[in-house]
Amino acid sequence: MARKKLNIGLIGCGFMGRTHSNAYLKVNKFFDLEYQPVMRAMCDLNAEKLKTFAENWGWETTETDWRALLERKDIDAIDIVCPNNMHHDIAIAAAQAGKMVLCEKPLAMSVGEGKEMVDAVEKAGVANMVWFNYRRVPAIALAKQLIDEGRIGRVFHYRAKYLQDWTISTDLPQGGDALWRLDAKVAGSGVTGDLLAHSIDTATWLIGGIDKVSAMTETFIKERTHQVTGKVEAVKIDDACAFLARFKNGALATFESTRYARGRKNQNDFEINGEHGSIYFNLEDAHQLQYYDNRLDNHVHGWQTILVTDFEHPYMGNWWVPGCVIGYEHTFINALSDFLKGLETGEPVRPSLRDALDTQYVCDAVLESAKTGTWKTIAG
Repeated sequence: MARKKLNIGLIGCGFMGRTHSNAYLKVNKFFDLEYQPVMRAMCDLNAEKLKTFAENWGWETTETDWRALLERKDIDAIDIVCPNNMHHDIAIAAAQAGKMVLCEKPLAMSVGEGKEMVDAVEKAGVANMVWFNYRRVPAIALAKQLIDEGRIGRVFHYRAKYLQDWTISTDLPQGGDALWRLDAKVAGSGVTGDLLAHSIDTATWLIGGIDKVSAMTETFIKERTHQVTGKVEAVKIDDACAFLARFKNGALATFESTRYARGRKNQNDFEINGEHGSIYFNLEDAHQLQYYDNRLDNHVHGWQTILVTDFEHPYMGNWWVPGCVIGYEHTFINALSDFLKGLETGEPVRPSLRDALDTQYVCDAVLESAKTGTWKTIAG
């Protein structure tokens, strides 16, 4: 069928630039959609890196100045996949230029920046979305379905961990294209904004808003050489964070994240305990959901492993045959399909920038709690 063209301008050609480019290439191959994204223009400050990236992924044109990209009449949507300290200015300028805004997480460096971004997109009335892609893991979407169907009943507990191990070496520098996540001036925070933002978004999507938090953080290696300046500088991001939380519905929670967990490459898991049963998920077994139903007869009690590949499971009817799994990259394709379907139906796509601002409120409160040693009630 003839599809409506949606001209995309993508800013940033790092790891996330790859995942998003792949989504733009594949989404219409698997989803029956009215809109077709066109990879019109790619932007990055590094001209040599940009040229290679654009040629490899099929971007039609390039720009080295994001402001020039926003001025182009042949661009409908701006996809922001550059470091966190650039999100604010680009999103606001894009909205003021009448462009749709898609933005990587975390939304911003702070709540203050995030509020200005939300105000801009809502004032302009442009479609917007933040790429919290884990909502689009079929097993997590199935967990949401089971909870909404009342299968675990009232929720008592939520436990989340997001563990990695890639920053343990004292020889690892900070800053630059590859390691900007270790530079507070660019990233804003460490594991709180980078990893726990995912955990927080998932938790609040599954069971509701967070009321208050009590947190602690640690920076294990206090100084690192900065790749840009060549100087040994203080490390000001959080290497690890753990916090207690109370949800607005009364559920209790623990959240933990670190980049110092030897052997954990990307363990993003959660367990939910309710009056009728429990749910457990681990991203490193992303095609499986563990489910316990206490209402079954005693002699058949036990954890059930659901292989989330059947056509009846979220998103899976668009992929392969039952038993064939999908992977990390497919979560971005699923997310993009939802955004494009929202343009077709007029239904706003979530998580929007406003939804991501709710997560930013929690992240900021977590960092403030760790600094002051006190419980913090979530504003917003």
